[in-house]
Amino acid sequence: MTMTSPMDEGTTAEDLGHVLFIGVGGVGMSGLARLYATRGLPTSGSELHDWPSLPELARLGVTVHRDHRPENLDGVDTVVRSTAHPDDHIELAEARRRGLRIYHRSEALAAAMTGKTSIVVTGTHGKTTTTAMIQEMLANCGLDPSFVNGGESPDGRSGGHGGGVHFVTEADESDRSFLRYRPDIAILTNIDADHLNNYGSVDGLADGFAEFLRGTTSGGSIVVCGDDPRAAEVGRRLADEGRDVVSYGIADTADLQVLNLSSTTEGVSYRAVFGGRDLGEFRVPVPGAHLGLNSAAAVLTGLRLGLDVDDIRKGLSTFSGVRRRFELTGTVAGVRVYDEYAYHPTAMTAALTTLKELAGDSRLLVVFQPYRAYRTRDFLSEIADALGIADMAVVMEVFGPGEAIEPGKGGLGVCEAIDLPDDHKWFVPQWDEIPPLVKRLTRPGDVVVTMGAPPISLMPADIRAALAD
Repeated sequence: MTMTSPMDEGTTAEDLGHVLFIGVGGVGMSGLARLYATRGLPTSGSELHDWPSLPELARLGVTVHRDHRPENLDGVDTVVRSTAHPDDHIELAEARRRGLRIYHRSEALAAAMTGKTSIVVTGTHGKTTTTAMIQEMLANCGLDPSFVNGGESPDGRSGGHGGGVHFVTEADESDRSFLRYRPDIAILTNIDADHLNNYGSVDGLADGFAEFLRGTTSGGSIVVCGDDPRAAEVGRRLADEGRDVVSYGIADTADLQVLNLSSTTEGVSYRAVFGGRDLGEFRVPVPGAHLGLNSAAAVLTGLRLGLDVDDIRKGLSTFSGVRRRFELTGTVAGVRVYDEYAYHPTAMTAALTTLKELAGDSRLLVVFQPYRAYRTRDFLSEIADALGIADMAVVMEVFGPGEAIEPGKGGLGVCEAIDLPDDHKWFVPQWDEIPPLVKRLTRPGDVVVTMGAPPISLMPADIRAALAD
């Protein structure tokens, strides 16, 4: 990470002056830019791709440059980058030449949290939905939190400034940048094999999560999923160090125990018991048993914040979901078209199992874009097994900017490994060939889901157009 000076721990967003976000259209960066703009700070960004977030950012007053060039830095004080941006990026090189501050996205986020009661969610799976649940719960309780999330709410928001004292965000563990945060409440949803290119092993990943949790403020709380063996072990490790650790889960060892968990097409319901006290029934209007556990994390977080149980219950009862998390984008010609962000085999299995149940006697077709060459290589057989849950599968080439795809370890390799008949699976690297193929394969009642890397989120619109033609 190159910067003109290290960021002091007490630095605020206001201290950064006019901020330019490189790659401002992506979900993670656009949410942070949205936060800065709604906080009333001078904000700009550069972006080459036509992300759906750009018109809204412009409406909020963000100056969006549709290119990367030195002139974009005129009047800028601080440039914010992500790990994906190389040091020789034209705008980073120009920022160094001008002596501007250069900070990682995580540092700009940490600055925005200064002075707030921060609630930070991490884990391999479920952090975006859990973050959204906590944010919506607090908002429904009238607490007006600030937030930055890795996914968008149904109304397109992935970040925003609130007038309350709370700040809710998710922490990306992929590049260890989450170690910069000092949360007041830290939530660990689970630990699964991922990002092993940076951590070496699952044990190394668990150690990374433990190091993040150790950054919780003095007097803060750590919330872990007691049903996940690795997360529970990390929680015990931190508890042995004298930290305040509480757990949630179905297991009878959990501090907040989830009982009678049920998932239907109408949503999730369960009864919760905490410290021997029956808290009653909770309902969340989104399907998927795994979302019940996510909401239990939100319940336990609310209790740690001192919220009333009935307020927590009401706050979660209208949860509207997150885009690209089990999102129904529309129904055309009797075919339901969903979009789902899952790209890790564990999350894919959970999502496809739920969608298969929703399809009932009809068929499920998945259109999958693998995300990152190293992940596809390391989990090729597991990804193929997950895709085999569907009745039909269309596989695109791997989306992995800057990565080389090893022979046999890309989209074609995934497709060949799926345990489906050859006439039920297709490797289609050409984007424009997929919508007409989906139209030819489907009939009324079928369920289609686009799944995987960020670019495929643009595919449902093309599929719906083809179905309507």
